[in-house]
Amino acid sequence: MNYGSFVISLDFELMWGVRDKRTIENYGDALIGVKTAIIRMLESFKKHEVSVTFATVGFLFHKNREELLINLPDIKVNYTDKNLSPYTEISNYLGKNENDDPYYFGYSLLQLIKESDLHEVSTHTYCHYYCLEPGQTLDMFEADLAKAVEVANREGVQIKSIVFPRNQYSSEYIEICKKYGLTCYRGNEDHFIYKSTNGNEQTAFRRALRLIDGYFNITGYHCYQYSSIVKTYPHNIPASRFLRPYNKKLKFLENQKLRRITQAMTYAAKNNRVYHLWWHPHNFGRNTEENIIMMEKILEHYQFLKLKYQFQSTTIKDLSKHLITK
Repeated sequence: MNYGSFVISLDFELMWGVRDKRTIENYGDALIGVKTAIIRMLESFKKHEVSVTFATVGFLFHKNREELLINLPDIKVNYTDKNLSPYTEISNYLGKNENDDPYYFGYSLLQLIKESDLHEVSTHTYCHYYCLEPGQTLDMFEADLAKAVEVANREGVQIKSIVFPRNQYSSEYIEICKKYGLTCYRGNEDHFIYKSTNGNEQTAFRRALRLIDGYFNITGYHCYQYSSIVKTYPHNIPASRFLRPYNKKLKFLENQKLRRITQAMTYAAKNNRVYHLWWHPHNFGRNTEENIIMMEKILEHYQFLKLKYQFQSTTIKDLSKHLITK
């Protein structure tokens, strides 16, 4: 193809994505802020004609606790570390519905996303499943994915792509995705600090390097040639950059963070490559205004590159589809 592609994927998960690391007491305000953040983001995406993949935890397809309880997978995941499993929450802590418990339910937000023809709803697994954690098995993952696809189908959503929670995956899991009709996934950046590992293998050293790399170019642009993407199937549409949320302590580096992203976008546009930016809606749940301003600057740069180099916005699913039919 004689143009570059700009991909944005958002991991839409609410409390299901952070429940093993955060609490409602110390992070609930960010989760409550997701509604405003999503509304603001959808407005900006529409204004700039940007299509986005919303990788959605399957639990969020349900309106209430009762509906969720009758739609559990045939085999529930059983991690060695019991804290990783969300099923204790469902049994003991989950509220009745979105009005009662907006930390765990987000059906109305999903409807806002679906109302736009611009965007793709994909899966972030059914229960925010961790593929590389001890105790879980391929059979457990397949049961989880099968339920995610089933529940989405009932809501009129055909799942074609997946974003693996905590970016944990391996080839065996990708083969299962292929079995259920998925054509593509978001892989990891090609550098050892972004290698797919379980939680115990995530060292402080690697986390520190990833933080630095978010502001300064120490691992490259991570822009991808179409020819490398089509070599494997399902297609790996790898991440290029995590858009780190606004941090008051690092406020002085905000312009550097923007420069890190826009320079790579420009490289992709000039060289007909893929640039893939991602974040979580809850990252914008705090400091929403500052985060939206940063996103707007990125989208404005996309518009500039679109006019100058024909840089094109696309979803993970649509990019894969185009590569198949090319």
